[in-house]
Amino acid sequence: MKLFNRILSAVAAAGAVSLLAMPAAAQAPAPLRIGSTLALTGPLATTALTHKLAGEIYVDQLNARGGLLGRKVEWIVKDDQSKPELARTLYEQLVTSDKVDLLMGPYATGAILSAMGVAQRYNKVLVHHTFGIPALAKYEMAFPAWSLGSDPGTTVPNSVFDALAASPKPPKTVAFVTSKFPSIHFMSLGAREVAKKRGLQEVLFLEWDFGNRDFGPIAARVKDAKPDLVWVGDIGLEGNMLLDAMKKIDYVPPLHFHTYPAPGPMTKSPDGKNALSLTIFEEHAPFTANPVAAEFVKLFNERATKANLPDTSVEVQAAASYSAWQILEAGVRGANSFDDKAIGAWLRKNRVETIHGRLRFDGPGNYGDDLMKIKQVQNGKWVVVHPAQFAPAGVKLQVN
Repeated sequence: MKLFNRILSAVAAAGAVSLLAMPAAAQAPAPLRIGSTLALTGPLATTALTHKLAGEIYVDQLNARGGLLGRKVEWIVKDDQSKPELARTLYEQLVTSDKVDLLMGPYATGAILSAMGVAQRYNKVLVHHTFGIPALAKYEMAFPAWSLGSDPGTTVPNSVFDALAASPKPPKTVAFVTSKFPSIHFMSLGAREVAKKRGLQEVLFLEWDFGNRDFGPIAARVKDAKPDLVWVGDIGLEGNMLLDAMKKIDYVPPLHFHTYPAPGPMTKSPDGKNALSLTIFEEHAPFTANPVAAEFVKLFNERATKANLPDTSVEVQAAASYSAWQILEAGVRGANSFDDKAIGAWLRKNRVETIHGRLRFDGPGNYGDDLMKIKQVQNGKWVVVHPAQFAPAGVKLQVN
């Protein structure tokens, strides 16, 4: 009997050792931690909240599919307060203190440039979604979802003026008023040169410092100049503030183009009627023919409504953010690795399908084609008006 008990004890002990060894193999792998900042407060917050929601939707969808290479994804987002210098500090923290596995870019050119410097220092891939000055993208492992080509100072204004040339009343005179925000200023200066080459007469050029809130004097100068077109180099709510100042002096511009307006507030304001801007995606056909895009639109509409966001529709900002996540996922799966250099090498050699087009990263600064289109606020919604094949049936550019 004693011998039998000793045998049972030995068997039990062996089983215990086996059980101790099992949990390590059975445990789920650690989450894949992706770090980024967004301007959750400050002048850029209105638009950055759109990027936050788009990223949350993508991460949820990704995890519902099993994550990336068998690991669930955890997105760590810090508030850079719309300050590029703070974004730089926070990306340093994400890499060194938080030890994230991968990075995702922030919102707006200044913050992206800061993040790019940190990514380069630590040899990390940085996919970014709203970088407006491609010539400054010197880092070989930075990949853009903002598909404005490598020379947007020329190609983008030409697209705008092409659209206007086909309008019922093509402009002959133009007033340029612009923020000194880096990418906005860059685009406005490019537009001035393009306008001159196309024979348009410049009747006014004014600048303001980013963060300005007094647009009364600018509105008065525009009214006095009597332009056919007002090119507004704005970002966030600046365009809304300028239009409000114009309204107070009983002035409505015949045509007004806005570079990077806060999408929701512009459509919801009566002053935003017929406003023009840039886009890569709007929630109408033919864009929504893509089933992935259609599902994203549905989810974004629902969640944005629930979160009381200023804009509940998917347009250029949300689409660029979602596309950035598609690029990062494609890079990881294509390389079959979380190694930054392997991901970067794969992206440079391959095209990526996104909800706004098939992207390549083999041009200057890893930029590919200029896929920008011109949209307009009509009946309280953004709709593409140029090129015509991307416009809803029957939609044409309108003039006030």
